[in-house]
Amino acid sequence: MQKENQKPTHHDVVPSVINFLSDELFEGDYKEQPLYLQEIFELLMHTEFGDDINLRHKILSCLRTSRNLAEALSPFSEKQIYKACSSNRKLTQ
Repeated sequence: MQKENQKPTHHDVVPSVINFLSDELFEGDYKEQPLYLQEIFELLMHTEFGDDINLRHKILSCLRTSRNLAEALSPFSEKQIYKACSSNRKLTQ
């Protein structure tokens, strides 16, 4: 409980982001995720569920986040990202 009540610092956040990116790299091509989400959204719009405005907002938010991540990492090769995450992940463990 004590750790849960402490405020996170920069040093707590960065390792979590590195771990997230490392895990994502093993899940397939993250650069394609925005296209996958867009395809799902377009198909969903043709259903009864796709008419829900709250769901549309959530999907657009996920799509925007996914695009921002892909854009932020686009200047780097997958090898560079993997190497950076691997070396930094060792430091955080």
